[in-house]
Amino acid sequence: MPVRIQSNAFDAGAELMALTNGRPDIGASVTFVGQVRELTGGKSLRTMTLEHYPAMAQSELERIEAEARARFEVQDIEVIHRFGDLSPGDPIVLVIATSASRQPAFDAANFIMDFLKTNAPFWKKEHGAEGSHWVDAKSSDDAATQRWQK
Repeated sequence: MPVRIQSNAFDAGAELMALTNGRPDIGASVTFVGQVRELTGGKSLRTMTLEHYPAMAQSELERIEAEARARFEVQDIEVIHRFGDLSPGDPIVLVIATSASRQPAFDAANFIMDFLKTNAPFWKKEHGAEGSHWVDAKSSDDAATQRWQK
């Protein structure tokens, strides 16, 4: 399944091997792993809670993944996004894009991450020594999606 939303951790290396094993058509693989940072906004983070609306999140990630496949000459794509309580260093998101050459794989992975950050219905709540707060959307993420407008 090219798009998964799950609470448990993933092994990026194992996922890459499973996607590329026995695939001589693949000349390039781009793997992106987003992780929970210890410091955010200059403040120490103890944990982060990721919430989502399951059906809506799955549908939107599938839409983004399908659009990346249509736009870029890729052989395969895999997206895994986690939810639940996470600690600094924990992996949050995995994007793997494979293609015959490097540029389509890089472009597809960047495209997916840019739109995932702005369009996928996930909400982050950060918990630190100063208390807890919901993370607001960033204008820089919106600006990143603008480069993909046709």
